[in-house]
Amino acid sequence: MNAKTSIPPAFQRAIQVATQKLTHLVEAYPDLTPSFTENGKWRLQQAGWTNWCEGFLGGALWLAYLLTGQQRLREAARHYSKLIEDRKTDPDVHDLGFLFLPTWGRWYQLEGDPYARQVVIEAGQTLARRFQEKGKYLCSFQGAHSLYIDIMMNVPLVFEAAELSQAERLFEIARQHCLTTRRYLVRGDFSTAHEGIFDPESGMFLRYRTQQGWRDDSSWARGHCWAFYGFNLAYRYTGEAQFLTTAEGLADYYLLHTPEHGIPPNDWDEPNPPYPYESSAAAIAASGFLSLAHCTRDSLRAKVYRESAQHILATLSSDEFLATDEGWEGILRHAIYHLPAGVGVDESTIWGDYFFLEAIWKAINDQPDC
Repeated sequence: MNAKTSIPPAFQRAIQVATQKLTHLVEAYPDLTPSFTENGKWRLQQAGWTNWCEGFLGGALWLAYLLTGQQRLREAARHYSKLIEDRKTDPDVHDLGFLFLPTWGRWYQLEGDPYARQVVIEAGQTLARRFQEKGKYLCSFQGAHSLYIDIMMNVPLVFEAAELSQAERLFEIARQHCLTTRRYLVRGDFSTAHEGIFDPESGMFLRYRTQQGWRDDSSWARGHCWAFYGFNLAYRYTGEAQFLTTAEGLADYYLLHTPEHGIPPNDWDEPNPPYPYESSAAAIAASGFLSLAHCTRDSLRAKVYRESAQHILATLSSDEFLATDEGWEGILRHAIYHLPAGVGVDESTIWGDYFFLEAIWKAINDQPDC
């Protein structure tokens, strides 16, 4: 970050709080990568299906280094990146983008390390093996029949691997996945479905399903934010206007359906939601809006997206959301992991904290990416 860059006081406070929280996390629980808190304390015993989150702590440390220039945070970021390197050949998850883009991807981006470059390529190649030829999508961990909206934020790893290795096959796999997601999981009104169920033998789409939303036909907010951020990244990799148009439509849906404070509930369609806020979705949205503001060809949209991101960040930096007390170990309060399962509800999540820091960096530097 340029030393001359002016940092608003609210962001200065948020960066200070975040740095303190991250320092406590790595000192109190060395080499552990928790996903969410329980009563404000990081839950250390993780279920198998939470291992998609292991890249966000290393990623948050990279961002904290960028925001402060503290070399100890850089070294910690490298260390936590190395801890997950063996996951680059993990064939069982669809979330390798969440693991490797915030960690090894950031490492390569910042330092040009050739080894980091190779790790990113290998991880992208592994994710690409989930591609279903008949249906033209990367399948979720549920099996060959399942397409998740979440994968729109993981498919950039395949695009990145394609770019770094000049592999046309990888590029086409990533592109086809985006086209299939756009066709089946993005509805005509730009709401989104969490999951699409397919016949893996024929590739035929069968129905919608949700894991974390209110109903199969509703719109789960965090998944929606994964989608509009992800389609913007797809546009940046491909230059195809259809992906930009989709990202804009999804972003506009967020703005039309979210309360004035800028923080959505877990699902926009659920009447009288039991918890009014899903702050991790808002953090993702803020970062996505700031990237989209640089990509849209519409100057009015760019202004709206930039102002919306700033408004969301102001809300998240307020006392209601920023956990300034030492007893709360996460950075952002009022996040939701899995509402139907009652897991990580009205707590902190490691990805919410990560995207909050990412959005702050973008807002300070007026850049589409770190």
